[in-house]
Amino acid sequence: MSKRLAVAFTGPSNSGKTTLITKIAAALIKSGNKVCIIKNDPKDKAVFDVEGKDSYLFSQTGADVVVTSPDRTTYFSQAHKELGEIISLFGDFDFLLVEGLKTLPLPRISIFRNTVDEEYFSCMDALAIDDSIALNNSNVPDDVDVLDLNNTEEVIGWILKNAKEV
Repeated sequence: MSKRLAVAFTGPSNSGKTTLITKIAAALIKSGNKVCIIKNDPKDKAVFDVEGKDSYLFSQTGADVVVTSPDRTTYFSQAHKELGEIISLFGDFDFLLVEGLKTLPLPRISIFRNTVDEEYFSCMDALAIDDSIALNNSNVPDDVDVLDLNNTEEVIGWILKNAKEV
């Protein structure tokens, strides 16, 4: 029986989203789980990236990957798909990791390096940061868990506790 647990990741460009998602997917797959990844592409390319880019790196983990954008979903479909439709394309899975799509009603980990953008506070349930950020002067809401961006096991522990069944 598959777990069908979903969690989302958000943050600015070059914050480490792809690296963290890749590490989490690889660790979960190594533990015998089926992992699926959805990457949002707000620039509407919705194509699989070339070697070294996000969707290519995601697919190298062994996870099934869908890239979605405002006008297309790359699963060789020429129509936009809603989350439920995309999830049904995957069939059975244990974990769904979503990059982007801030409006989805999923538990969300926001990822930052160097500085925290308070505009993300309203859509985050956890904050994953490294030692480039000192939180003593920030206004991180009390109900937001703070995770070590470089501790994959800690992040997976949070996912196991907080992910939403879909």
